[in-house]
Amino acid sequence: MDQQGVVKRRLAVLVGCNYPNTRNELHGCVNDVLAMKETLTTRFGFKQEDMEVLTDEPESKVKPTGANIKAALRRMVEKAQNGSGGDVLFFHYSGHGTRIPSVKPAHPFRQDEAIVPCDFNLITDVDFRELVNQLPKGTSFTMISDSCHSGGLIDKEKEQIGPFSSSNRSLEMETTTTTTLRALPFKEVLDHLSSLTGILTSDIGTHLLELFGGDAGLKFRLPTIDLMDLLEKMTLRERHVDSGILLSGCQADETSADVGGGGGKAYGAFSNAIQTVLKENGGALKNKELVMMAREVLERLGFQQHPCLYCSDQNADATFLSLP
Repeated sequence: MDQQGVVKRRLAVLVGCNYPNTRNELHGCVNDVLAMKETLTTRFGFKQEDMEVLTDEPESKVKPTGANIKAALRRMVEKAQNGSGGDVLFFHYSGHGTRIPSVKPAHPFRQDEAIVPCDFNLITDVDFRELVNQLPKGTSFTMISDSCHSGGLIDKEKEQIGPFSSSNRSLEMETTTTTTLRALPFKEVLDHLSSLTGILTSDIGTHLLELFGGDAGLKFRLPTIDLMDLLEKMTLRERHVDSGILLSGCQADETSADVGGGGGKAYGAFSNAIQTVLKENGGALKNKELVMMAREVLERLGFQQHPCLYCSDQNADATFLSLP
């Protein structure tokens, strides 16, 4: 409740993709979101009825497909749009990430970042930017992505804590713990989609449109010229609306670790670092403080992944998941 007596809501969508019984199987992603759900409830005042949890466990009735994830995010945004403003929106994703060829000439890596839902209907940085730009003034959208190549997942969001080093370095995890990378190379994604469509083309958009039609990501549904025009409009609008806060598990050119699965409890290295920092610090933490402390935890445990923060200057100094 704010100073005018208006109740502000805390809304969340939590997604964990383990890809069970596939060659891409992970083990800690569902555990990540269940731990975060508990944290949101006990520490940050989220209510059960204001959280949607999507996992690909066999017993799950609603799977975290691309369409279902985007529908859950849309419902969350619509609730904020129908409210009085100032709501706190939160999205946690644990699963595979990938990078795909970019249509944006100025992109430094010449690739765009995407998350990989259980059905491989990719959700890209452009989709998240469009989502953020729909938020009413004063509403925040905080996103934690514990996936590979997660840096930059909200297109055009300002980098506050970025690349750890510009020098060449090994991306291998320096830890004795059993780890799996939460990364799917572009070729693996393309080969999987090609096996489903039977179409011989390296254009990933062709496969996604064939399989998912109107549920495919915005990047793939619009012709290049229309997409570039939309991105320009997004750039103009974000000067006035900048509600996105991305805490990424690693840099855009790095991988994130999925730890365990051999008998002990599995988890994402970044998700676990976030939980560790929150447990060790009972008071309020700024977004930039949380990211830097998570980096320190990962470094202490021997992981060579460097969480990043993308948001406005104001939101970098804002308290993590606080009401405006």
